[in-house]
Amino acid sequence: MPQSNHLSFVETDRLRIGFETSGPPEAPAVILLHGWPDDVRTWDSFLRPLRAAGYRVIRPYLRGYGPTCFLSGSTPRSGQLAALGSDLMAFADALGLERYGVIGHDWGARAAYIAASQTPARITHCIALSVGWGTNTPDQTLSLPQARNYWYHWFLATSRGEAELRNERRALTRFMWNTWSPSWKFADSEFANTAASFDNPDWADICLHSYRHRWGFADGDPAYAALEARLQETPRIMVPTLVLHGTDDGANDPSTSEDKQQHFGNAYRRVLIAGAGHFPQREKPDEVIEEVLAWLARPA
Repeated sequence: MPQSNHLSFVETDRLRIGFETSGPPEAPAVILLHGWPDDVRTWDSFLRPLRAAGYRVIRPYLRGYGPTCFLSGSTPRSGQLAALGSDLMAFADALGLERYGVIGHDWGARAAYIAASQTPARITHCIALSVGWGTNTPDQTLSLPQARNYWYHWFLATSRGEAELRNERRALTRFMWNTWSPSWKFADSEFANTAASFDNPDWADICLHSYRHRWGFADGDPAYAALEARLQETPRIMVPTLVLHGTDDGANDPSTSEDKQQHFGNAYRRVLIAGAGHFPQREKPDEVIEEVLAWLARPA
Protein backbone atom coordinates (compact mmCIF):
# COMPACT_ATOMS: atom_id res chain seq x y z
CA MET A 1 0.00 0.00 0.00
CA PRO A 2 1.26 3.58 -0.69
CA GLN A 3 2.53 5.48 2.31
CA SER A 4 0.14 8.05 3.70
CA ASN A 5 1.21 11.67 3.94
CA HIS A 6 3.15 12.24 7.16
CA LEU A 7 5.90 14.36 8.66
CA SER A 8 9.38 12.87 8.59
CA PHE A 9 12.87 14.20 9.25
CA VAL A 10 16.27 13.78 7.66
CA GLU A 11 19.61 15.35 8.52
CA THR A 12 22.06 17.01 6.15
CA ASP A 13 25.42 18.47 7.18
CA ARG A 14 23.68 21.59 8.50
CA LEU A 15 19.96 20.99 8.90
CA ARG A 16 17.37 18.70 10.34
CA ILE A 17 14.81 19.03 7.58
CA GLY A 18 11.16 18.34 8.22
CA PHE A 19 9.26 17.05 5.21
CA GLU A 20 5.98 15.47 4.28
CA THR A 21 6.11 12.41 2.08
CA SER A 22 3.43 10.39 0.35
CA GLY A 23 3.50 7.49 -2.06
CA PRO A 24 5.51 4.28 -2.36
CA PRO A 25 9.27 4.63 -1.84
CA GLU A 26 9.99 2.91 -5.16
CA ALA A 27 7.90 5.39 -7.19
CA PRO A 28 9.58 8.21 -9.16
CA ALA A 29 10.28 11.01 -6.70
CA VAL A 30 9.17 14.60 -7.12
CA ILE A 31 10.36 17.22 -4.62
CA LEU A 32 8.04 20.23 -4.19
CA LEU A 33 9.67 23.37 -2.78
CA HIS A 34 7.64 26.24 -1.36
CA GLY A 35 8.55 29.91 -1.44
CA TRP A 36 8.21 33.05 0.69
CA PRO A 37 6.01 33.70 2.57
CA ASP A 38 4.61 30.18 2.29
CA ASP A 39 5.11 26.57 3.34
CA VAL A 40 4.32 23.01 2.25
CA ARG A 41 0.56 23.62 2.44
CA THR A 42 0.90 25.48 -0.87
CA TRP A 43 1.10 22.06 -2.58
CA ASP A 44 -1.92 20.41 -0.95
CA SER A 45 -3.87 20.40 -4.22
CA PHE A 46 -0.99 18.59 -5.94
CA LEU A 47 -0.86 15.61 -3.63
CA ARG A 48 -3.72 13.52 -4.97
CA PRO A 49 -3.05 14.12 -8.72
CA LEU A 50 0.65 13.37 -8.38
CA ARG A 51 -0.03 10.28 -6.32
CA ALA A 52 -2.61 9.09 -8.84
CA ALA A 53 -0.08 9.58 -11.63
CA GLY A 54 2.34 7.26 -9.86
CA TYR A 55 4.77 9.64 -8.17
CA ARG A 56 6.27 9.76 -4.70
CA VAL A 57 5.60 13.29 -3.43
CA ILE A 58 8.16 14.89 -1.11
CA ARG A 59 7.51 18.33 0.38
CA PRO A 60 10.29 19.77 2.59
CA TYR A 61 10.07 22.85 4.77
CA LEU A 62 12.80 25.28 3.75
CA ARG A 63 15.39 26.43 6.28
CA GLY A 64 13.72 28.68 8.82
CA TYR A 65 10.22 27.32 8.25
CA GLY A 66 8.04 25.03 10.34
CA PRO A 67 9.92 22.12 11.92
CA THR A 68 13.17 22.49 9.93
CA CYS A 69 16.04 23.54 12.18
CA PHE A 70 19.80 23.97 12.22
CA LEU A 71 21.98 21.34 13.85
CA SER A 72 24.30 23.96 15.31
CA GLY A 73 23.67 27.32 16.89
CA SER A 74 26.86 28.65 15.29
CA THR A 75 25.77 28.07 11.68
CA PRO A 76 25.03 31.40 9.96
CA ARG A 77 21.29 31.88 9.45
CA SER A 78 21.81 32.59 5.78
CA GLY A 79 18.93 33.03 3.40
CA GLN A 80 21.12 33.51 0.33
CA LEU A 81 19.91 31.73 -2.76
CA ALA A 82 23.02 29.56 -2.99
CA ALA A 83 22.17 28.21 0.47
CA LEU A 84 18.65 27.31 -0.64
CA GLY A 85 19.95 25.52 -3.72
CA SER A 86 22.56 23.71 -1.64
CA ASP A 87 19.88 22.64 0.83
CA LEU A 88 17.89 21.02 -1.99
CA MET A 89 20.91 19.11 -3.29
CA ALA A 90 21.88 18.00 0.23
CA PHE A 91 18.28 16.97 0.96
CA ALA A 92 18.19 14.76 -2.15
CA ASP A 93 21.50 13.23 -1.11
CA ALA A 94 20.25 12.56 2.42
CA LEU A 95 17.20 10.76 1.03
CA GLY A 96 19.36 8.71 -1.31
CA LEU A 97 17.60 9.99 -4.42
CA GLU A 98 19.65 9.25 -7.51
CA ARG A 99 17.11 10.91 -9.81
CA TYR A 100 14.18 13.15 -9.04
CA GLY A 101 11.89 15.79 -10.49
CA VAL A 102 11.61 19.16 -8.81
CA ILE A 103 8.78 21.68 -8.68
CA GLY A 104 9.54 25.01 -7.03
CA HIS A 105 7.68 28.23 -6.38
CA ASP A 106 9.30 31.59 -5.58
CA TRP A 107 12.32 30.81 -3.33
CA GLY A 108 11.73 27.17 -4.19
CA ALA A 109 11.91 27.95 -7.91
CA ARG A 110 15.26 29.68 -7.46
CA ALA A 111 16.55 26.67 -5.52
CA ALA A 112 15.26 24.33 -8.22
CA TYR A 113 17.02 26.29 -10.96
CA ILE A 114 20.28 26.26 -9.00
CA ALA A 115 20.15 22.52 -8.40
CA ALA A 116 19.26 21.89 -12.04
CA SER A 117 22.20 24.02 -13.16
CA GLN A 118 24.65 22.20 -10.88
CA THR A 119 23.44 18.58 -10.91
CA PRO A 120 21.65 18.08 -14.25
CA ALA A 121 22.25 14.33 -14.29
CA ARG A 122 20.26 13.99 -11.06
CA ILE A 123 17.16 15.94 -12.05
CA THR A 124 14.65 14.54 -14.53
CA HIS A 125 12.42 17.62 -14.87
CA CYS A 126 12.52 21.16 -13.49
CA ILE A 127 9.26 23.09 -13.05
CA ALA A 128 9.44 26.68 -11.80
CA LEU A 129 6.52 28.87 -10.79
CA SER A 130 6.51 32.68 -10.70
CA VAL A 131 10.26 33.15 -11.22
CA GLY A 132 12.49 33.30 -14.29
CA TRP A 133 16.07 32.05 -14.39
CA GLY A 134 18.73 34.73 -14.69
CA THR A 135 17.05 37.04 -12.16
CA ASN A 136 19.26 36.41 -9.12
CA THR A 137 22.15 38.86 -9.47
CA PRO A 138 22.32 42.30 -7.81
CA ASP A 139 23.23 44.04 -11.07
CA GLN A 140 20.19 42.79 -12.99
CA THR A 141 18.19 45.37 -14.91
CA LEU A 142 14.87 46.27 -13.32
CA SER A 143 12.03 48.21 -14.85
CA LEU A 144 10.51 50.90 -12.67
CA PRO A 145 7.29 48.89 -12.21
CA GLN A 146 9.33 45.87 -11.07
CA ALA A 147 11.41 48.02 -8.73
CA ARG A 148 8.11 49.15 -7.24
CA ASN A 149 7.06 45.50 -6.87
CA TYR A 150 10.27 44.87 -4.94
CA TRP A 151 9.60 47.62 -2.40
CA TYR A 152 9.70 45.08 0.43
CA HIS A 153 13.26 44.06 -0.55
CA TRP A 154 14.44 47.59 0.16
CA PHE A 155 12.16 47.93 3.19
CA LEU A 156 13.68 44.84 4.80
CA ALA A 157 17.13 46.39 4.38
CA THR A 158 16.14 49.04 6.94
CA SER A 159 15.81 48.78 10.71
CA ARG A 160 12.15 49.72 10.41
CA GLY A 161 11.52 46.89 7.96
CA GLU A 162 13.35 44.48 10.24
CA ALA A 163 11.17 45.47 13.18
CA GLU A 164 8.03 45.03 11.08
CA LEU A 165 9.11 41.57 9.95
CA ARG A 166 9.99 40.42 13.45
CA ASN A 167 7.07 41.94 15.34
CA GLU A 168 4.24 41.98 12.79
CA ARG A 169 5.13 39.01 10.63
CA ARG A 170 1.56 37.84 10.10
CA ALA A 171 0.28 41.28 9.15
CA LEU A 172 3.19 41.84 6.77
CA THR A 173 2.98 38.44 5.08
CA ARG A 174 -0.78 38.57 4.74
CA PHE A 175 -0.38 41.96 3.08
CA MET A 176 1.93 40.26 0.58
CA TRP A 177 -0.64 37.57 -0.19
CA ASN A 178 -3.33 40.21 -0.71
CA THR A 179 -1.30 42.49 -2.96
CA TRP A 180 0.61 39.88 -4.93
CA SER A 181 -2.59 38.09 -5.92
CA PRO A 182 -5.22 40.82 -6.07
CA SER A 183 -8.13 38.69 -7.34
CA TRP A 184 -7.49 35.68 -5.08
CA LYS A 185 -10.01 35.26 -2.26
CA PHE A 186 -8.50 32.90 0.27
CA ALA A 187 -9.95 31.72 3.56
CA ASP A 188 -8.53 32.97 6.84
CA SER A 189 -7.74 29.37 7.71
CA GLU A 190 -5.64 28.90 4.56
CA PHE A 191 -3.37 31.74 5.57
CA ALA A 192 -3.30 30.75 9.25
CA ASN A 193 -2.36 27.14 8.51
CA THR A 194 0.69 28.33 6.56
CA ALA A 195 1.63 31.30 8.77
CA ALA A 196 2.25 28.94 11.68
CA SER A 197 5.49 28.01 9.89
CA PHE A 198 6.72 31.58 10.25
CA ASP A 199 7.03 31.08 14.03
CA ASN A 200 10.24 29.13 13.47
CA PRO A 201 12.89 30.94 15.58
CA ASP A 202 15.19 31.34 12.56
CA TRP A 203 12.55 32.58 10.13
CA ALA A 204 13.08 36.32 10.54
CA ASP A 205 16.88 36.13 10.43
CA ILE A 206 16.81 34.04 7.27
CA CYS A 207 14.25 36.26 5.53
CA LEU A 208 16.20 39.41 6.35
CA HIS A 209 19.47 37.93 5.19
CA SER A 210 17.93 36.57 2.00
CA TYR A 211 16.75 39.92 0.71
CA ARG A 212 19.71 41.90 2.02
CA HIS A 213 22.23 39.50 0.49
CA ARG A 214 20.38 39.44 -2.83
CA TRP A 215 21.19 43.12 -3.40
CA GLY A 216 24.65 43.20 -1.85
CA PHE A 217 23.58 44.66 1.51
CA ALA A 218 24.85 41.66 3.52
CA ASP A 219 27.77 39.28 3.23
CA GLY A 220 27.14 35.66 2.33
CA ASP A 221 28.05 32.53 4.25
CA PRO A 222 31.61 31.64 3.15
CA ALA A 223 30.52 28.01 2.89
CA TYR A 224 28.70 28.90 -0.33
CA ALA A 225 31.36 31.13 -1.89
CA ALA A 226 32.35 28.63 -4.59
CA LEU A 227 28.74 28.06 -5.64
CA GLU A 228 28.06 31.81 -5.60
CA ALA A 229 30.97 32.29 -8.00
CA ARG A 230 29.59 29.66 -10.39
CA LEU A 231 26.14 31.23 -10.30
CA GLN A 232 27.35 34.71 -11.24
CA GLU A 233 27.33 33.78 -14.92
CA THR A 234 23.81 32.27 -14.84
CA PRO A 235 24.89 28.77 -15.89
CA ARG A 236 22.87 27.18 -18.67
CA ILE A 237 20.33 24.63 -17.47
CA MET A 238 20.41 21.30 -19.31
CA VAL A 239 17.30 19.85 -17.64
CA PRO A 240 13.87 19.94 -19.36
CA THR A 241 12.30 23.02 -17.79
CA LEU A 242 8.74 24.32 -17.56
CA VAL A 243 8.03 27.85 -16.30
CA LEU A 244 4.55 28.83 -15.14
CA HIS A 245 3.78 32.47 -14.38
CA GLY A 246 0.55 34.19 -13.40
CA THR A 247 -0.50 37.10 -15.59
CA ASP A 248 -1.44 39.15 -12.50
CA ASP A 249 1.66 38.46 -10.42
CA GLY A 250 2.22 41.48 -8.17
CA ALA A 251 5.63 40.33 -6.92
CA ASN A 252 7.43 39.25 -10.09
CA ASP A 253 5.81 40.77 -13.14
CA PRO A 254 5.42 38.20 -15.95
CA SER A 255 7.90 40.21 -18.01
CA THR A 256 10.64 39.07 -15.60
CA SER A 257 10.43 35.51 -16.97
CA GLU A 258 10.22 36.49 -20.65
CA ASP A 259 12.94 35.75 -23.21
CA LYS A 260 14.98 33.38 -21.07
CA GLN A 261 15.32 30.63 -23.68
CA GLN A 262 19.04 31.27 -24.09
CA HIS A 263 19.62 30.04 -20.54
CA PHE A 264 18.35 26.54 -21.35
CA GLY A 265 19.96 23.82 -23.44
CA ASN A 266 17.18 21.24 -23.29
CA ALA A 267 13.42 21.32 -23.72
CA TYR A 268 11.95 24.59 -22.46
CA ARG A 269 8.37 25.84 -22.19
CA ARG A 270 6.87 28.93 -20.60
CA VAL A 271 3.14 29.20 -19.91
CA LEU A 272 1.20 32.18 -18.59
CA ILE A 273 -1.64 31.32 -16.22
CA ALA A 274 -4.40 33.80 -16.98
CA GLY A 275 -5.92 35.55 -13.98
CA ALA A 276 -3.43 34.10 -11.49
CA GLY A 277 -1.27 36.23 -9.24
CA HIS A 278 1.91 35.17 -7.48
CA PHE A 279 0.53 31.85 -6.15
CA PRO A 280 -0.84 30.06 -9.23
CA GLN A 281 -0.60 26.66 -7.53
CA ARG A 282 -3.09 27.89 -4.93
CA GLU A 283 -5.19 30.12 -7.16
CA LYS A 284 -5.53 28.01 -10.32
CA PRO A 285 -4.57 24.50 -9.17
CA ASP A 286 -6.38 22.55 -11.90
CA GLU A 287 -4.73 24.47 -14.73
CA VAL A 288 -1.31 24.32 -13.10
CA ILE A 289 -1.55 20.61 -12.30
CA GLU A 290 -2.50 19.83 -15.89
CA GLU A 291 0.64 21.56 -17.15
CA VAL A 292 2.78 19.93 -14.46
CA LEU A 293 1.59 16.39 -15.17
CA ALA A 294 2.08 16.81 -18.91
CA TRP A 295 5.64 18.03 -18.37
CA LEU A 296 6.55 15.28 -15.93
CA ALA A 297 5.25 12.72 -18.44
CA ARG A 298 7.87 13.83 -20.99
CA PRO A 299 10.74 11.36 -21.40
CA ALA A 300 13.61 12.39 -19.13
